[in-house]
Amino acid sequence: MPKLKTKSGVKKRFTLTASGKLKHGVAGKRHRLISHNSKYIRQNRGTEVLDKADTQRVKLWAPYGLN
Repeated sequence: MPKLKTKSGVKKRFTLTASGKLKHGVAGKRHRLISHNSKYIRQNRGTEVLDKADTQRVKLWAPYGLN
């Protein structure tokens, strides 16, 4: 069997925590920020942990894990 390839978008957007959860950057923080209020910008700072159902799907796209 040939080796499976990791989706290149997944390796750029997600990191694996020590407990096996996936961290990702929050959406909506790149451009058009003037139309959002400061509470929205402040609460979407940093990273979040992906939901359990989405984690199972993303781990299929990274068959050998993420570095």
